[in-house]
Amino acid sequence: MTAYPHLLSPLDLGPFTLPNRVIMGSMHVGLEEAPDGFERMAAFYAERVRGGVGLIVTGGISPNEEGRAYRGGAALTTPEEADRHRVVTDAVHREGGRIAMQILHTGRYAYHENPVAPSALRAPISPHVPRELSEQEVERTVEDFARCAELAAAAGYDGVEVMGSEGYLINEFLVSATNKRQDRWGGSLENRMRFPLEILRRVRERVGERFAVIYRLSMIDLVPEGATQDEVLRLAREVEKAGADVINTGIGWHEARIPTIATSVPRAAFTRITERMMGEVSVPLVTSNRINTPEVAERVLADGHADLVSMARPLLADPAFVAKAAAGTPQAINTCIGCNQACLDHVFAGKTTSCLVNPRACHETELVLSPTRRVRDVGIVGAGPAGMSCAVAAAERGHRVTLYDAAESVGGQLDIARRVPGKEEFEETLRYYRHHLDAYGVRLRLGTELDAEQLSAAGHDEIVLATGVVPRIPDIPGIDHPSVLGYLDVLHGRAAVGQRVAVIGAGGIGVDVTEYLTASDEEAAHRPEVFFARWGVDVERTAPGGLTRPLPERIPREVYLVQRSTGKVGAGLGTTTGWIHRAELRDRGVTTLAGVTYDRIDDEGLHLDHEGQRRVLPVDNIVVCTGQEPRRELYEQLRAGGQRPHLIGGASEAAELDAKRAIDEGTRLAAAL
Repeated sequence: MTAYPHLLSPLDLGPFTLPNRVIMGSMHVGLEEAPDGFERMAAFYAERVRGGVGLIVTGGISPNEEGRAYRGGAALTTPEEADRHRVVTDAVHREGGRIAMQILHTGRYAYHENPVAPSALRAPISPHVPRELSEQEVERTVEDFARCAELAAAAGYDGVEVMGSEGYLINEFLVSATNKRQDRWGGSLENRMRFPLEILRRVRERVGERFAVIYRLSMIDLVPEGATQDEVLRLAREVEKAGADVINTGIGWHEARIPTIATSVPRAAFTRITERMMGEVSVPLVTSNRINTPEVAERVLADGHADLVSMARPLLADPAFVAKAAAGTPQAINTCIGCNQACLDHVFAGKTTSCLVNPRACHETELVLSPTRRVRDVGIVGAGPAGMSCAVAAAERGHRVTLYDAAESVGGQLDIARRVPGKEEFEETLRYYRHHLDAYGVRLRLGTELDAEQLSAAGHDEIVLATGVVPRIPDIPGIDHPSVLGYLDVLHGRAAVGQRVAVIGAGGIGVDVTEYLTASDEEAAHRPEVFFARWGVDVERTAPGGLTRPLPERIPREVYLVQRSTGKVGAGLGTTTGWIHRAELRDRGVTTLAGVTYDRIDDEGLHLDHEGQRRVLPVDNIVVCTGQEPRRELYEQLRAGGQRPHLIGGASEAAELDAKRAIDEGTRLAAAL
């Protein structure tokens, strides 16, 4: 008897039957344009099929030149291009899987010099004003979608997903805010729906009935003048009539100023939006967004919120997600934490996608953890993210591993990060490592601080130092004043913090500490109703776009966040999540000061110069978040004694606390041992 009967039950889509209710949602991974990208994608997707995924949807492929995401972006317009996709579809089919190709025209979101749109209106997140499509060009674009679907079938795909959400071209036609046309493609809702419906009808004509057609529909736009619930329901019914086998959920346009997939969003919060459509159409409905454990997915399906669940990032984190759930070992799943640091942030920076907790994602062909031919005795000092990842990967390969740490528990900086509101998901990463350290027989020596002589005497063949960092103490007169606190004492709850606080240093740690100090006890990251109220989401969708007035949060403290540099406070935060943190700080009334010069700290508070003016911040406490220094004492001692230890993580480079780099370095070193 499985613990996940709904999740693991088959579903007949018509063209074929899925073995379970899990779809790997579309995510552009940056391999689509690489010279060896199709071979690497074949390995990437094949591993997910072996891990039990019912259906894979690829990253977006444009149907024509204008629709490319950027110059040189992926498109499918010729039989020759279709032939290149065969290596991917063949690999998936060899493993017994199914794969659909997403057809995506980026519209006014395109990052090239010739974007097109229903109307010449620039997107807030784009530098270019799009050119308005002529009627003839609209007709040609419809034909391009149909031709692209036909080529996808020829390439061996089992279906296509027509991308009609997230603010891309089709979505732009649907909403009056972006469609100001006065011809048959604009004006009334009937006219605005014509574009997607004509695409679906023509796609169905070209591909026949044994080929799956999925439509990605924006369930809630989260932008001003977006669609109402009645308009969304009407569109869904027409989409079914036009030939869609499945309707997939899209949540929010990319320009929306409401988080939809970051870790600060409660798990499965938006599935209730999909639930409103259950019973309104007869085709299966897919729900998505922040479904990252089999327990959450099972509850969503059991509660009748949808027929299938779509997960993209959770299958970056663990390709065997479904297989582990089916085997009854969910504790072995490497859970997506919703950080975006190595997936979406990489995409927007033009890099290949990967995953903070699984650096092998999209690197399966070159980061290989094969069984070792020569077993080594490996001693690793430091049980933070770098040390744990190295220990688990090395033990997985068959090495004998001992992991030392002076603390009484594993985790290091991850144990600190999980205490920050909105970052509690790091507890899942710690659970994953605890499980695998035990499963692979890693010998844990906690509460143990070794010197170089003791470590040398242990007789390890390889010594790895992941000794981490120590906070940097700035040279400010009065830095030893009783009001001054270190961020570790604050986040560990070892220090009482007053009602007025200055946080000095506005990097990632300073922002985290400020969020920790200003968070109320309403748990927006865990309770959807609190999250929706805080951000102004109307789940009833009575207002256009599903927006309503945000309710202010009760703030427990008055906080100043100050930095020496003159740039934007929080400028170094992630591309896709930094705006969320800055918005939260603004809404909580945090005063930010950049370009300051620290004078001194005394009983009056923090004395500083700002914009040529001397100021005193009359605060109860000053929390120091001014960076870190690598801990290399043991490394230098071992080197002096003739040893050649490996150095990874913060001990190697302490510019910022960087779990992504730490886990990647630990895994890659283990692969090379």
